[in-house]
Amino acid sequence: MQIGILTTGHVADSLIGDHGDYPFMFMALLDGYGFTFSSYAVVDLEFPASVHDADGWLITGSRHGAYDDLPFIAPLEQFIRDAYGARVPLVGICFGHQIIAQALGGRVEKFSGGWAVGATEYDFGDRKLMLNAWHQDQVTGLPPDARVSARNPFCENAALVYDDRAFSVQPHPEIRDDYMRGLLRKRGPGVVPDDILGTAETRIGTPLDDRIIARQIAEFFMKPRTNNV
Repeated sequence: MQIGILTTGHVADSLIGDHGDYPFMFMALLDGYGFTFSSYAVVDLEFPASVHDADGWLITGSRHGAYDDLPFIAPLEQFIRDAYGARVPLVGICFGHQIIAQALGGRVEKFSGGWAVGATEYDFGDRKLMLNAWHQDQVTGLPPDARVSARNPFCENAALVYDDRAFSVQPHPEIRDDYMRGLLRKRGPGVVPDDILGTAETRIGTPLDDRIIARQIAEFFMKPRTNNV
């Protein structure tokens, strides 16, 4: 199964040498499920020719906001709507979670409650999972087709399911401890309040449930679908 990764931002120059760019992180996250991958830097206006150029699409995180007036936002929203209409499965992570919701009629805002950073617990209904977070923006208004599948007191719409068409999560299952440490020390100062950075630093090493989310993503992509158009 071919998964197309739509890269909506790049890892900072200060971190990319040690950690690689976002497609590398997602390929590592989904390793072992038999997928092949292609990647498109949509942030640089590199788009696939068709929603059918892959069997499923994964939209990455980004330092940009879904509401920003940037050249790639409108065409990405249209691509999402086209893929959704054609029933080509979509997965979104952080910014990807937000831009799918916005493209399909939801609302995304800079959350007045501040930042979620580091190891954070999310309630998925049947279980609670620990995942790394790095966000201030949130989905604050649900699209008509969305169902909430995870939340916590800070983030009410932390994961959304749109029948078999889209699955998205606000946290970052692709972020491991080494990259989180780099974010805290090289990207966070002056952007994220010091007390939040400090608390997140103390939580490095907390066991994460990234493999559970990886399996959910893989199973969502591999779910039988017979009515793609």
